[in-house]
Amino acid sequence: MRMAGRISDWNDEKGFGFVEPSGGGDRAFVHINAFQRGSRRPVAGDLISYRPGKDSRGRLQAQEVRHAGQRIEEPRKPSRVRRDALGAAALIGVVGSGLAGWLPLILTGTYLGMSVMSYLMYVTDKSAAKRDAQRTPEKSLHLVDFLGGWPGALIAQQHSRHKTVKLSFQKTFWLTVFLNVVVAWWVVWSGLAEAMTETLIR
Repeated sequence: MRMAGRISDWNDEKGFGFVEPSGGGDRAFVHINAFQRGSRRPVAGDLISYRPGKDSRGRLQAQEVRHAGQRIEEPRKPSRVRRDALGAAALIGVVGSGLAGWLPLILTGTYLGMSVMSYLMYVTDKSAAKRDAQRTPEKSLHLVDFLGGWPGALIAQQHSRHKTVKLSFQKTFWLTVFLNVVVAWWVVWSGLAEAMTETLIR
């Protein structure tokens, strides 16, 4: 049975809030991931319909949420490449290029190290969001991704379902990926990476 209600106490940064049922009763927790695909981001006061349910700890939560008047869409079959598959493919390409001598070892090591760091930062931030603890600043995530951690970030985003819905974050994230690839290409093309590798070996 679906219910109607209004969004209250919405925290757009964390992507969750509560819904107050129109007919009275206990309010339910609502997360951005519970909204129908293609929905705009909610704001406090939005009228929505939802199916009441409970999480693993028995707490009331809103499921299958959609804005008032929004058309029901049939679930789409997943057609996009999974983020973790894309991230893993990037890391395999980096390692393969390093072993083949196409990519300097200093860059290969940088991508691997930063990817591990980025993965841990995303997972830690997701855990902090669930516990309402201190969060990792988004600029810190973007910096590590720009420095070569974006393959690990893609894997973490998929596995933890974190930062995949917030459009502003994703725009900046993909910008860091583009800038990183451009900078990495220039470092290799200019010979700077090779020179740095030789310096470290000496």
